[in-house]
Amino acid sequence: MPIYNFAAGPAVLPAPVLQQVQAELLDYQGSHMSILEISHRSSLFTELYAQAKERLLNLLELSDDYEVLFLQGGATLQFTMVPLNLAVKHHRIAIAQTGHWAARAVEEARRLPDLTVDVVTDAGPDYTTIPALPALPKDQYDYLHLTTNNTIYGTAYHQLPATSVPLVGDLSSNFLGQQYPFDQFDLIYAGAQKNLAPAGVTIVVVKKSRLAQVPAGLPSMLDYAALAKKDSALNTPPVFQIYVANLVLKWLQDQGGVAAMAAENTRKAQVLYDFLAQSRLFNNPVAPAARSLTNIPFVTGDAALDAAFLAEATAAGLLNLKGHRSVGGMRASLYNVMPYEGVVALRDFMATFEKHH
Repeated sequence: MPIYNFAAGPAVLPAPVLQQVQAELLDYQGSHMSILEISHRSSLFTELYAQAKERLLNLLELSDDYEVLFLQGGATLQFTMVPLNLAVKHHRIAIAQTGHWAARAVEEARRLPDLTVDVVTDAGPDYTTIPALPALPKDQYDYLHLTTNNTIYGTAYHQLPATSVPLVGDLSSNFLGQQYPFDQFDLIYAGAQKNLAPAGVTIVVVKKSRLAQVPAGLPSMLDYAALAKKDSALNTPPVFQIYVANLVLKWLQDQGGVAAMAAENTRKAQVLYDFLAQSRLFNNPVAPAARSLTNIPFVTGDAALDAAFLAEATAAGLLNLKGHRSVGGMRASLYNVMPYEGVVALRDFMATFEKHH
C-alpha cells in the first residue's frame, strides 16, 4: 500500500535526496567523515555553502545584489530580527495580518521598544480571505510585511500587492513552490522544513543595500551584516541541514525550477478543489480567489465524522491530515514533493468516504 504524508511540516523530502543522504552519510565525498562530522571551516563545507547560495539565487532569478543567509532560530526569530535590522529610518512597519503567523509577527515586533507596528489589513477572526491593502504612504514605513501563504487557514497571495513601500515576505510554507516577482522583495525569509530541508535552518535572502543600513550595536547573532560577513558562520551553522538544502535545490533545478513546481502545484491543488466544489459532505471555507496551492483545509461540519475520516484515512496510508488544533477538521499539505498520485489517492478516498457516510 502506498503511503502519502500530507503533514504541514516537517514535510516530505525527495526520495532521491534521501537516498543520496543515506549513501553519503558514512563518507562524504571521500573524506572518510560523515557530513555530520565535517568542520564548518573546511573546504568541504564552504564549497557546498557557496553552491547552495548560487543555486538558491538562480531559482529565485535574483542577481548578486542579494545576499543569502542560512540561519537558525526558525522563521519565528525573524519576526524580531527583521525589524531590528530594517526598521532603521522611520522606526515604523506595516504588517498585513492574514493568519496566525502574521499575528505572531505583529506580537513579536511589538515587543521591541521605539518601534511602531501598524496592522494595515486584518483578515481575522476567520482568516478565510486575503483583504485588499489600503494605499500606504511611501515615506512612512520602513517596510510592509506579508505572509505569502497561511499554513493553518489555507489562504495565499497569488499576486503581490502594488505598493511603494519596501516588501518583506515570510515565504515559509510556499517557498520555491509558487512564483512571485522575487526581486520586488527587499527581504525574504523562510523556515526550511516545508519545502527545502529538515527543521533547523532558516533562509534569509536580503538586498545587500539593506545590509549596508543595519544599525551598529546589534547583538552579533541578530545582525544580518555581521552574519553575512562571516558567511552565516559566526557560530557553528547547521551543516547537515544546509547540505540537505543544497541537494533539494539541485533536485528543484532538475525538475525545472520554481515555474515548473508552481505549475505542478496548481495542477495538484485543482484536483482537490474540484472535488470539494461538488462534494455534498466536505467543505473548504476559503474564498476561491484566496485559496492556497499548498495547504488545503476541509471539514465535514461534524467533529465525530471528521475523527472517523482521519482514522480511516490513516489506515488507508493517507497520513497527517488532521487540521491545526486552532481550527480542527482536516488539512492536506501539498508541498513540492507530494506527487500528483498522492492527491488523486486522497480525492478518491474522500469520494468513497462520502458515499459511505
